[in-house]
Amino acid sequence: MNSTRGVARLVSFRPHEPAEVPLSLVASLMQRCDALGRLRPPAILNPGDQVKIVAGPFSDFVATVETLAPERRVWVMLELMDRMTRVAVAAADLRMV
Repeated sequence: MNSTRGVARLVSFRPHEPAEVPLSLVASLMQRCDALGRLRPPAILNPGDQVKIVAGPFSDFVATVETLAPERRVWVMLELMDRMTRVAVAAADLRMV
């Protein structure tokens, strides 16, 4: 049983034998972690950037990036029913405008 949060299974090419991961990949992932060891979103988006939501219930809305959060979530502000609303969106579901 895996006990690491977010791990579904180990990459392997033979049963019960994990594949070797290059140290450079491990190092680059570690550089993107916050103080608690959670992976931060890539630094492609910055607060204030205009983005289009491309999936989910807010698909096709244009929003403004407010903050980047761990676990690849991005908080955006979008106009919904004539008021600005703060919504968490997966980074993969955003495109730069």
